[in-house]
Order: sequence, then structure tokens, then C-alpha cells
Amino acid sequence: MSQARPNAFQTYHPAVAFAFLACAIVLSMMTLHPVFSVLSLAGAVACSMVCRGVRATVRSFAWAAPLMIVVTLANPLFSAQGSTELLRLGPTAVYAESLLYGACSGAMLAAVFLWFSSYSSCMNSANTMALFGNVLPVVSLMVSQVMRLVPQFVARGRGIAAAQDATSVAAPQTKRQQAAGRFRIVSVLMGWGMEDGIERSDAMRARGYDCGARRSTYKRYRFNRADASVLGIIVVLAVIAGACAAAVCLKFSFYPTLSGWGAWWAYVPYAVLMAVPPILQFKEWLLWR
Repeated sequence: MSQARPNAFQTYHPAVAFAFLACAIVLSMMTLHPVFSVLSLAGAVACSMVCRGVRATVRSFAWAAPLMIVVTLANPLFSAQGSTELLRLGPTAVYAESLLYGACSGAMLAAVFLWFSSYSSCMNSANTMALFGNVLPVVSLMVSQVMRLVPQFVARGRGIAAAQDATSVAAPQTKRQQAAGRFRIVSVLMGWGMEDGIERSDAMRARGYDCGARRSTYKRYRFNRADASVLGIIVVLAVIAGACAAAVCLKFSFYPTLSGWGAWWAYVPYAVLMAVPPILQFKEWLLWR
């Protein structure tokens, strides 16, 4: 799967993009805190805009927003805890602390969804093989194949559906015919996937894959000083942000009242880490304007 558009990470070694996105995903899942959740979601949206574009980000957020809303509203119904009662739904009381906990959980899920969307845009099959090909060749090949096959399945499925809808004879009229048409699309895609898998297997054997000999690899990317500098900054920021986040989250409590917010400066390293993609993009813009 090729990259849809240029981004700041494209000028660096794949290890830079992988390190940042891995740190961002882990920290977003580990820090269930109102301020950190907002920073994670804002950073994920900014990174998606930089790496994928505004339109793709809006489409992805349109899928993530309903999930975030559902989690936010569902948590007070299943966890009636807190001290600030907002309203009552029959015998169940809705507390502000429980609602905020659900909002943080929903923001975390939306942020992780956007982080993985940015990961799929930055780390294509070529980058994955370049980064892990020598260390984990089988796993890298499997991941790169999956990352390539999924968009191919989606694109071909859309093409088949468009051709089916454009044909007046095959165009579904009722809901039952629409369901049958979708099953036909799935059947065609499964047949195509099996045929494509056989062709890939034959092509790999013809090129000497798994013949027992140690294979050489072509290094497409060179790790230079700029890569080392940016990677070092990301790692240092991630360590400091993780330490500050851990110290704040251990003292913070949602129930029975919100307490243990911590000092304001404890959030600064995390905010700077989340702003790395826009900063890199702005640096590239200054260089090329």
C-alpha cells in the first residue's frame, strides 16, 4: 500500500515514524486522565491531518465520534459512582465523575483509532520490510502482505459493487436482493483472494523464497544524523512524558471526587510529544517555502 500523500515522516528513516507512533499509541492507552486524553486526541487528529490530510481525517473521525459518544453515555448507566449528581434516569443516578470517566475512555479509543490510521499511512509494506525484514523476516512479510491485501480487497469490492449497481439487470431492487448481491461480492472476493494467494506463492518460489539459503537484502533507507537526532528527541520526550504521566495518573482519582491533578508542567512533555508531527511538517514547510 503506497502512501496517499507526502508527510513529514517521509523524509526520515521508517524507524522515526515507527518509534513515534508506537510511543503515542502506548501512552494514549496507558494514560486514562482527562488532560492526557484531550492531549492524545488532539495529537492524533493533528498527526492524521499531517499524514493523511484533512478530508481523510474527517472521514475517520466520523467513524470514531459515534463510538466515543456511545462510550461516554454508556459508562454512567453501568457505573453509577461519584459525588456530583447531574440527573436521575429512574432509579439510576448520573454523576459527573462517571460521565467524565466515560468521556476519557471514549477519547482514548478515538485517539488510538486515529493513531493506527496514521500508522497505516506512514508505515507501508516497503517501510515495514525495511525496518523489520532482517530481524523478523517471516512476520514482516506477513504484515506487509496483509497491509497490501486489505486495501486491494476494499478497492476491488467497491469496483464490483459499482459495476453491479451500474448494470440494470444485476442491480438489486429489494433489501433481500441487496443482501444477495453483497454475498455475491464476498464470494467473488474470496475466489480472487485464493487465486491471488496461489499466484503469489508460485512467484515467491520462482524467486527462491524459503530455499534454505541466507538471502541478502537491499537497504532502501539510510540511517543518518538527522534520523538519529529526531529519533533521540522522540525517545527522550517519550520517557519524560511517560514518567510525568505515570506520576500524575497514580495520584489522580475519578471517584468519589476528581482529585490529584498534579502540577501544570507535568503535562508539558506529553503535549510536546503529541505535537511532533506538526512541528516536523512546519519545519519542512520552512525549508521548502
